[in-house]
Amino acid sequence: MSLLQITSPHGHAAQSTARIMQQVILAALPGVIALSIAFGWGSLSNIVIAIAFALLFEALVLKLRSQPVAFYLKDYSAVVTALLLGIALPPYAPWWLIAVGIFFAIVLAKHLYGGMGYNPFNPAMVGYVVLLISFPIEMTRWAAPLTLLGELQPPNIIDSFKIALNLTAYSPLDGFTLATPLDLIRQNNSLMINDLKTTYQQFGQWGGVGWQWVNIAFLAGGLFLLHRRIYTWHAPVSMLVAIALLAAVFYDSGSSQSSGSPLFQLFSGATMFGAWFIVTDPVTSAVSNKGRIIYGASIGALIFIIRKWGNYPDAVAFAVLLMNFAAPLLDHYTQPKTYGH
Repeated sequence: MSLLQITSPHGHAAQSTARIMQQVILAALPGVIALSIAFGWGSLSNIVIAIAFALLFEALVLKLRSQPVAFYLKDYSAVVTALLLGIALPPYAPWWLIAVGIFFAIVLAKHLYGGMGYNPFNPAMVGYVVLLISFPIEMTRWAAPLTLLGELQPPNIIDSFKIALNLTAYSPLDGFTLATPLDLIRQNNSLMINDLKTTYQQFGQWGGVGWQWVNIAFLAGGLFLLHRRIYTWHAPVSMLVAIALLAAVFYDSGSSQSSGSPLFQLFSGATMFGAWFIVTDPVTSAVSNKGRIIYGASIGALIFIIRKWGNYPDAVAFAVLLMNFAAPLLDHYTQPKTYGH
């Protein structure tokens, strides 16, 4: 009997790291396209510059550690980290801001702990939080939705790179930036929700103008990864359920004490991006399914708490890093017992 006949038909080859990372990149493309349509080419220039710095820092650190450079660059982990950070940054971010964020993400958050698989904190979120704390002005200048610019012409793709690289005196910060809907609610917590919607044009049907479609695009990418079994549903779904439940509990239509409806909370800011592309990081999250549910729900609760009572309008990065601390504790108490014990 041949080997082909006796081999079990149920065996499947494990997906390589590179293959998984490639699928994550593919799944993020709808969100990147939606960001470009809604806010211009600034996010694309962020991503390209971030990838260039990520590959450079990755290669330098691997060389210093006497590791095979080509082998590890081919796993796409540095590219995915750069992609996630580039998406999270405000469009048209200056090159030096991107470089600082990538340095902290790749060199400190990743390689300082031994490289991929050993980092206790999500590298992209470490880079983002460092930038948000260190450079709050640059990190809160978000581009206005293109539909609200009127006669103003947004930068084209070439100008977007020139702006990021400081090759032009033209600045998108003059007339092209607006506060996000989440930021408006935080800054005007004494105003009624209905008054905010009447005064400002940034509010859409479910979330912010542009933001609602960006969130739907990242949701579609996340469902694709779920279908491909790159991760399980436990962490992202529990995070979204926690946000929706808390938003429903504290929602009072039109009240100044409300932070928006559950739909507004789900389809504004980085909610879907965080749920499907950040919380699902297998290295820094809990391992067991029960642990992932607690992990995701805790992140969702922290996001809503910081959005409503904290000093930051969007809180995905802070919530994720706080729960990265707690992931080992969750693993300790939620690991299923081995057979016979």
